[in-house]
Amino acid sequence: MKISTFAQRLRAGLDARQMTQAELSSRSKISKSSISHYLKGDWEGKQDAVYSIAQVLNVSEAWLMGYDVPMDAEHATPSQPAQKATIPPGFEPMPEMDMVPLVGRIACGTPITAEQNVERIVCVPSKWRSTFTLTCKGDSMEPRIHDGDLVAIRKQPEVENGQLAVVMVNGDEATVKYFRQEGSLVVLTPKSFNPVHQPQIYDLKRVQVRVVGLVVECRKVF
Repeated sequence: MKISTFAQRLRAGLDARQMTQAELSSRSKISKSSISHYLKGDWEGKQDAVYSIAQVLNVSEAWLMGYDVPMDAEHATPSQPAQKATIPPGFEPMPEMDMVPLVGRIACGTPITAEQNVERIVCVPSKWRSTFTLTCKGDSMEPRIHDGDLVAIRKQPEVENGQLAVVMVNGDEATVKYFRQEGSLVVLTPKSFNPVHQPQIYDLKRVQVRVVGLVVECRKVF
C-alpha cells in the first residue's frame, strides 16, 4: 500500500543522503529539469528513472515509489530477497537494465550529419541487447517513429532486407530507414504519412553506403 508520493520520498531520500539536486542529476544522468519536475510532483517517475535514482540514493525502489517498505536497499537478506519483499501486488518487477550512450541525433528524413558525441548515458532493458541509442529527427518514419523519439541500436555491419536500420551514406551522413539491397543498388525506404518522403536509391558503384546497426526498439522521450 502506498503511504507517500514519489515526490515526497525523493525529497526524503535527498535529505537523508545529504545530496543536492545537481549531484543527483550528475550521478543518475537524469536532467536537472526532470528532477525538478519529480520533486514538484508534476511527473511520476518512470521505471528507468526510479531505478537510476534508487541506485544513486541506495534506497529501495518500492520505498522510493511511496510503498510501506524499508528505505535502505541493503536491508534485504538472502532469505528475504529485496525484489520479493518490496514489489507490491500488481507492480511489475524492474527488468534488468543496461547503461548505454545516447549518441547525438540522427535523421528520419533527408540524411543529416550524425553528431558522434555522447550526450548522456541512458538506461535500457538488457533484453534489447542494444549498443547505443540515438534521437531521431523528422517525420519520415511516422507513425512508428516520431520526431524526438529515442531509438535503441544494436551495432552490426549487416541487416536482412526489410529490416529497420541505421545507415551511413557517404561516410558521415546517417538515417533510419527500411533497408533493401538488390545487387549494387541499395534502397532506403521511409514509412510516413507525409508524401514528401520517398525511397532513396543509391548505387554502391558511386556512393558509399554502410549499415551501422539494427534498430531494436524505439521509445518516446518525455
